[in-house]
Amino acid sequence: MPPSIDLRTLKAFAAVAREGNVTRAAEQMHVTQPAVTLQLKRLAADTGVTLFRRTSSGLELTQDGALLAAKAEQVLAALTDFGQTAGHLSTRVRGKLRIGTIIDPEFTRLGAFLKALIEHGPGIETTLRHGMSGEVPEGLRRNELDAGFYLGDPRYHEPSSDIAGEAAAPLFDSRELAQLTYRVVAPPSFASLVRGADWRQLASLPWIGTPPASVHNRLLSRLFADLGLRQNVVAHVDQETSMLAMVRTGVGLSLCRESIALHEQQSNGLVIAENVKIPTKLSFLSLRARSADPTILAAMEAIRRVWG
Repeated sequence: MPPSIDLRTLKAFAAVAREGNVTRAAEQMHVTQPAVTLQLKRLAADTGVTLFRRTSSGLELTQDGALLAAKAEQVLAALTDFGQTAGHLSTRVRGKLRIGTIIDPEFTRLGAFLKALIEHGPGIETTLRHGMSGEVPEGLRRNELDAGFYLGDPRYHEPSSDIAGEAAAPLFDSRELAQLTYRVVAPPSFASLVRGADWRQLASLPWIGTPPASVHNRLLSRLFADLGLRQNVVAHVDQETSMLAMVRTGVGLSLCRESIALHEQQSNGLVIAENVKIPTKLSFLSLRARSADPTILAAMEAIRRVWG
């Protein structure tokens, strides 16, 4: 069994095999000609193989030498690939990312987002926590989440002023993803009361209430408060599916995304209050203090790929 072959010797052999000339190979490797010649002699002695024959134009590989030269190139190529892979692994983003998810995954393009995140940051381990969008800012504040989807205006969760009474620095980084509209839906039996009604007339009708963290509650409570109205809540639910089920059974009014309202109108005969609507937006939030965190940057890049 031949002794292990020095890597520098292997590189010298491959260089001479490519150039057919010791001098050019030495120049390419930035070493002296005698050093290359010595390495070739050592390799020939260690392997017991005649590697080259001299010709009028320089050195020519023997049949055995050509076979070993091909193997040497494979080894050097594998070594280069090893170095590149090691370099990639050393710079790859690693860590955990806790993501707050809301409503249906198709609407937030959650699957496409996770796919883009895995491609951009394969070393990131993700955990999804489903809930209401109003819980996302609080989860970020309490370090229970790293990023998350949010419905509404994130500015309502920003501190209004600092200790000195001056405007406080923004707490969140917000990437707006889409504009959307919420509509009021009502049971078919409410049709005559809802059609043509404004917010003041609608406020006195029976409503299905939702928790404070839900976008429905936040949108309606601010709207009615600004108008100086009190919403007549007769029942409470904590899920949108339950909310719509109660509307269908005739309990009262509710708020829902326009696309869902139109579907419910067509499929279940629910009535849409055509004179009122509430515009809002879908955003992706993280803490501004963590904007340079590699995992957050990876998440924002994945969002950019999916949402543009």
